[in-house]
Amino acid sequence: MTGTREFVRRLGIGVPIIQAPMVGPKAPLAAAVSAAGGLGSLACAALTPEQIRSEIAAIRRETGAPFNLNFFCHTPSAPDPTREAAWRAALVPYYEELGLDPAAPVTMANRAPFDAAMADVVCDLRPAVVSFHFGLPEEPLLRRVRDAGCLILSSATTVREARWLAERGVDAVIAQGAEAGGHRGMFLTDAAASQIGTIALVPQIVDAVDVPVIAAGGIGDPRGVAAAFALGASAVQVGTAYLRCPEAGISAPYRAALAAARDEDTALTNVLTGRPARGLLTRAVRELGPVSPLAPAFPGAAVALQPLRMAAEAAGSGEFSPLWSGQAVGLSREQPAAELTRLLASGVPQQ
Repeated sequence: MTGTREFVRRLGIGVPIIQAPMVGPKAPLAAAVSAAGGLGSLACAALTPEQIRSEIAAIRRETGAPFNLNFFCHTPSAPDPTREAAWRAALVPYYEELGLDPAAPVTMANRAPFDAAMADVVCDLRPAVVSFHFGLPEEPLLRRVRDAGCLILSSATTVREARWLAERGVDAVIAQGAEAGGHRGMFLTDAAASQIGTIALVPQIVDAVDVPVIAAGGIGDPRGVAAAFALGASAVQVGTAYLRCPEAGISAPYRAALAAARDEDTALTNVLTGRPARGLLTRAVRELGPVSPLAPAFPGAAVALQPLRMAAEAAGSGEFSPLWSGQAVGLSREQPAAELTRLLASGVPQQ
């Protein structure tokens, strides 16, 4: 447990509990977790630099505790008009059902990878921690983050990815098991079907790298926390359980779907964004996938789905929405974020 104690000290937090960054929840959730002694996180992939600055200001109005900013590092795919046309054609029956024009232009939220403008935000506001998904940014950008005094974390879904991250100087590796909700952090492989579960992945990464390892995936209560530390983790990252906290601010259909979900109600799918991600089995996932060769590369699949999502949500339905969820969804309960943070921390072995 010496590694955990030192890692918590470096992060400047009270307990080794990290709230996973998730698109949707913003400042209220991150601030509540940080104020309770954990590390709150803000997902920045869908935000503009101005929105990030506003959310950081809101966090800092609530707490002076450390927090984490998370960014995507994917390589944008080249346009593929043929594939995009086939995908739109597959969606036409849904457009007709909802009375929508499939030829109407679509405005999507930002999904750009970490760039100089985002690095400017980091350098100006200097969060304690910056984490990345889908690898790391180019070295000049990474150096700017490091020079700003931020600790750097990134996700690995295989031992090879963990070693790659450690060789490039990350301060900790997030071992993302296949049970985890949301996008797979995979970047050296596209073999989604062979992704590794948390209980097998964590000890292998612990053995392979000389930096702290953060366990993520399938952890929803103190038992999962205790298991992660028994496997050698220095901290845990929890996402789905925090979604049911009031501070998460998710939609009513999303909240209801999480409350009703069973252990077998999630799947890895590419139909919602174009990259493998674990979410609830909505109508879109069931009928279009879960995995479809027609889905355009990330984030292209989401573009044509956006009008369907908006129309369905306006009618109180999440059937075309990305309802990301991990396999431990059945363990989640509605409770304040501070209460959940303390509950999870009770599973950390005594030092």
